[in-house]
Amino acid sequence: MSEEFKNTPTQAYEKIKVLKGLEPVRIRPGMYIGDTNSKGLHHMVWEIVDNSIDEAMAGFATRVIVTLTKEGTIIVDDDGRGIPTQIQENGLSGVETALCELHAGGKFDNETYKVSGGLHGVGASVVNALSLWMKVWVCRDGQIYYIEFDNKDKYHDTINGHEVKPLKAIGATTDKQTGTTIEFYPDFTIMENFPFDHSIIAGRLQQLAYLNKGIKIIFDDKMSNIKDEWMYEGGLKQYISDLNKDKEVLVSTIVYGEQEKEVKAPAEGKDVFYNIKVEVAFQYNKTYVPSTYSFCNNINTTEGGTHEDGFKLAITKIINRFAVEKKFLKDTDEKITKDDVLEGLTAIISIKHPNPQYKGQTKGELGNTEVRPLVNEITSQIFEKYMLENPDEANIIVKKVILAQEARRKSQEVREATRRKSPFDSGTLPGKLTDCELRDNTVTELYIVEGDSAGGSAKQGRAHEYQAILPLRGKILNVEKAKTNKIFENNEIMALITAIGVGVHPEIDLTKIRYDKIIIMTDADVDGAHIRILLLTFFFRYMLPLVEQGHIYAAQPPLYKFISGKVTKYAYTEQELESLKKQVGGSKYTIQRYKGLGEMDAQQLWETTMDPENRILHRVSIDDAIKADQTFSFLMGDDVQPRKDFIAENAKYVKNLDV
Repeated sequence: MSEEFKNTPTQAYEKIKVLKGLEPVRIRPGMYIGDTNSKGLHHMVWEIVDNSIDEAMAGFATRVIVTLTKEGTIIVDDDGRGIPTQIQENGLSGVETALCELHAGGKFDNETYKVSGGLHGVGASVVNALSLWMKVWVCRDGQIYYIEFDNKDKYHDTINGHEVKPLKAIGATTDKQTGTTIEFYPDFTIMENFPFDHSIIAGRLQQLAYLNKGIKIIFDDKMSNIKDEWMYEGGLKQYISDLNKDKEVLVSTIVYGEQEKEVKAPAEGKDVFYNIKVEVAFQYNKTYVPSTYSFCNNINTTEGGTHEDGFKLAITKIINRFAVEKKFLKDTDEKITKDDVLEGLTAIISIKHPNPQYKGQTKGELGNTEVRPLVNEITSQIFEKYMLENPDEANIIVKKVILAQEARRKSQEVREATRRKSPFDSGTLPGKLTDCELRDNTVTELYIVEGDSAGGSAKQGRAHEYQAILPLRGKILNVEKAKTNKIFENNEIMALITAIGVGVHPEIDLTKIRYDKIIIMTDADVDGAHIRILLLTFFFRYMLPLVEQGHIYAAQPPLYKFISGKVTKYAYTEQELESLKKQVGGSKYTIQRYKGLGEMDAQQLWETTMDPENRILHRVSIDDAIKADQTFSFLMGDDVQPRKDFIAENAKYVKNLDV
């Protein structure tokens, strides 16, 4: 919409209250939006943005602008058709229906959008219900319309229904000027008062730009004074290229294809036909880690589903066929498995489906059975054509996959050794582990400690009832660059796997976990940070469910010991140290800078880093697995130059550098 439209004053416009039908959302927000913390707060943004993206996917919008204002409001503006303003069957305007009635959505009928994202058709109304206020401008049919929803009085004073006043036309515009602008401010009496995070919003918007080629998406963050703009004509191919930018590619070609096809889906008592669009892009790199991501209607299906299954079946089938035909394998040889072909593969599978069926409320896994054979068929055609037309690259890929197969065989025996009948069977625990006394894995803790010196202090200072200590000697193997069999031959990694008890990907069993908290405790210096990254890389690549379920933590040891008279305090940051100096004023004091955990005796280590009453723990979470994948590839991959550039650019921010 035009700037003139956006700047129209609204003081004189009549407000309307949200309908009584949204009261359940405010009473039980978790049922509709997952939670009320930072994740739920950002989900409110996605629900409004998804409606604008739906307009773009339907071919009616070319750009979406998201603004984070200095006042903390979110504005989402698109140049689509504009939410319908005419009166609906319920006697309300289309805008009121879309934003005030659950399950009405902004779709109105099955013909409006072929496919859409959003929260099961309730997204916009849920955001309205969880906002202190929402303002909406609609530009269509030569008119500018305005409506405001105000929850302040209704939900803070009474829960009785309120009169709904009609939508107002506030000005004229040209017939060609269309679109919708929605501004909302979250109600922090319901939502937890977290700030909007620039990186989270920017990451999601950039992802949407990749998934919808040719659509311009702008993020104007006025709080951070940062403005980003994305538009990718290359779509998924550009996505793959950027995901692999910090990895050494195996072959130069990014395999890509898309196809839309009508398929019959199972339904009760009748045949149902859907037009489903399948788009895939993938490329092999020289790492040993799979990076496969799937989407349905722009929603990241983090737990996979039938579209991802169909893709993997196709890749496995084609490589097996090619390996036999080109005499890399005999007919009687062991078949190449799915895990073999995924090693070092970066892939994006995106489908657009008019009636997606998900398993669970979080849309983590796609369940449509008609999707698996369709994606299998289309991917097989695309990949087979590529392999036949590029025989040299095809040979390189098959050779890598066969090496992966050999490594899998060698590591299988080691994997078997990590399995135990009971998670508390001490007979197979690593000798370096000093275990705790309790066997209740809802309260037990495992400290992974850097070095024997710190390990000794930790063993003496711990709460032996529920805290176990596993010291590591030096830096563990960088799993980002190591072959699978080498990883499972590494003593430190094997001790870690055995102590935790759940096994490793793809055979993790969280019911066998021995500790509720797995805490990385390293020195507060560069080497300590490097060891922490190595451990997190291992957990991310081989024990991801531990991270997803919130079992991985990083301990924060103090940087300074501050002594003034008979009083001893600890400072964990430079700011805390300065505060302590100010507190004592002109009194004498001494400061000890801790260069490592080994400098603390058992009592100090307990008081500062292990005592639940005083310690600082940071839970490790991965809200965006794709971004985390890129980060670990950047920090731990083969390409050294980008890492050097990063260190050079950020060295000025480092204050506690020990040489």
